[in-house]
Amino acid sequence: MSLDEKFSPLRTGFYRITDGFFKTIAKVFGYPENPGMPNMYDSSGQGSTRSEFLENLPSHQTFWPPIQRPETWFETIFGPSPKIDAVPRYVYENREEGFYNFYIENYKNIYFLPDWLSEFLQVRLNFCLDLTLLETIREVVFIGLVIYSQIVILRITLSWFIYINPYTVPWCYVVAAVDWTEEVLQGVVPAILGINVTGSIFLGILGVLADSLNHLVFTMPFLPSEAEESKLLIQQQMTDVLVFHYLPILWYRYPIPNKIREFWYNERPEILDYMQKAYKDLDIQFLPDNVIQQLNQQKLTADLSQIHDSLIVKSSYLSQTVSTEILSRNDMVEENAFISSSYLVTNYFHSLVICNLDKLL
Repeated sequence: MSLDEKFSPLRTGFYRITDGFFKTIAKVFGYPENPGMPNMYDSSGQGSTRSEFLENLPSHQTFWPPIQRPETWFETIFGPSPKIDAVPRYVYENREEGFYNFYIENYKNIYFLPDWLSEFLQVRLNFCLDLTLLETIREVVFIGLVIYSQIVILRITLSWFIYINPYTVPWCYVVAAVDWTEEVLQGVVPAILGINVTGSIFLGILGVLADSLNHLVFTMPFLPSEAEESKLLIQQQMTDVLVFHYLPILWYRYPIPNKIREFWYNERPEILDYMQKAYKDLDIQFLPDNVIQQLNQQKLTADLSQIHDSLIVKSSYLSQTVSTEILSRNDMVEENAFISSSYLVTNYFHSLVICNLDKLL
């Protein structure tokens, strides 16, 4: 008889005792009439439908480390520089939706800036249509994370060569650049089998941050919340997309940047014509500031000309109403003197006003 067979009755008895113990406790809670918590919940709600839709969306595929695609002999020998694999924006324009429309393919792992940050960049820093600087900053950060991850890999490699003293030149610079992360993470990440894995954990964090920049989408001049979910036929296949079209909400809340309005007025008059006709009911200024100043100056000149003409007419009328016969009568010397002085004062103020108006004109 084997050892397992000898202990089989003892094992069976332990199972029965344990089974009875749990059944006794379960009867207090209504067992077996009470089936307990359901295994699955009803998932017919709107939130569940939205969750299923997001789960069925494709993922924006990227690779870490980035795929090496050398294009020159220099890149073949020394390796190409890492590049952003961003989500492409497809710009289109038509007379119905406007001239600054674009759409992107909808992925489950894309990221957008918060509305408040996107509004700050557009309103305060004028990142509206030209996104070259923002894309350059993203690329610089991405390359910096890639380079720093290589430094972390070098530091981890140095720890495996016991005959290399990492605290000597030039290795001490690598240690100074990386070892501060161990001081931060060592109290959080435990050692596994006596091996410090903080470097590997930090390397994974760098990879996630760098890869997230590939999925970041800039939506200027629109806010991310203005996206409309739709479907388009792309390469003979219905694809879920996010469409940004019509008038950006920030161009309604705040004045349109003057550089954009000058570009419409001087180089793209068809855009200016569309904006003025499509959104004429909205209180939006589409003309550039210098044109508005010229129009205001012309209007002011016309108003001053009308005032000048009206004063001349009134002065002529006042001169005609003063009769020369009244001034020639001998028995009304005092009255004639008063009227003469009034007439002279009126002519003086009239000439003063006309002179000032002539200077303004």
